[in-house]
Amino acid sequence: MADVPTLVEQARAGRPRAVARLISLVEGASPQLREVMAALAPLTGGAYVVGLTGSPGVGKSTSTSALVTAYRKRGKRVGVLAVDPSSPFSGGALLGDRVRMSEHASDPGVYIRSMATRGHLGGLAWAAPQAIRVLDAAGCEVILVETVGVGQSEVEIAAQADTSVVLLAPGMGDGIQAAKAGILEIGDVYVVNKADRDGADATARELNHMLGLGEARGPGDWRPPIVKTVAARGEGIDEVVEALEKHRAWMEERGVLADRRRHRAALEVEHIAVTALRQRIGDLHGDRRLDALAERIVSGRTDPYTAADELIEGLTNGG
Repeated sequence: MADVPTLVEQARAGRPRAVARLISLVEGASPQLREVMAALAPLTGGAYVVGLTGSPGVGKSTSTSALVTAYRKRGKRVGVLAVDPSSPFSGGALLGDRVRMSEHASDPGVYIRSMATRGHLGGLAWAAPQAIRVLDAAGCEVILVETVGVGQSEVEIAAQADTSVVLLAPGMGDGIQAAKAGILEIGDVYVVNKADRDGADATARELNHMLGLGEARGPGDWRPPIVKTVAARGEGIDEVVEALEKHRAWMEERGVLADRRRHRAALEVEHIAVTALRQRIGDLHGDRRLDALAERIVSGRTDPYTAADELIEGLTNGG
């Protein structure tokens, strides 16, 4: 069994191995997970969480690495969660974004962790909210969450981040893809990466037009900026950071940031509760109570909804 208080103390002191151990306890759904979360709770709330999403090939990892460099120049401690597709054989992460961010590997002010989705849809690992909390408690002032890159299902990042960055690239049909994916509804900042390629200006114009066709915005509402970058050369990255800081200031001024964080916490509680109920229902397979309900449905003595209500009542009352 891990010594959780000691691990938390070491993580607060910036020891990478302690941070890694805590995230491993989270990913593995350790029996000590509740103890870990209880210990971290009073230490969180200081980090600014930025989600980066977009189709495969737009340069998310390169952009993430460039943002790490920019924030480190500003003296910020940075955490990175790079969520990779899972291997169908081992359940582990396949791509290993840390390889592409190797320039930061020796920097004690940067913590990079690849997490596997383990089959979870939506572009994020199921353990991402708890892993974000570990990095927050460990003193990371900015946490960058880079999603898998599965396209249309990545809107989940909007529920986990304070600010969502959507990356596009010219020549990839991203304008049409963005409209299909509903990505226009989740972006707080849009980045047209690989802006040295032909078609970058056209992509930015098309995106600007599509944003203009979206929901009506009042005088004080946030209008997502469009920033052109060449992340591989670090061009335009300072402008992205500036856009992020402006969005953060806007949210803090209007109470939007606090609202987003409350909504995030509510979703997390809901997910934990639903998961617990699902496990209890799973334990009923082959149980006489479930078989009896099924028999009553087949014989026409009750309907599935009434049976489900009975089942839920039994579970919630400890029956």
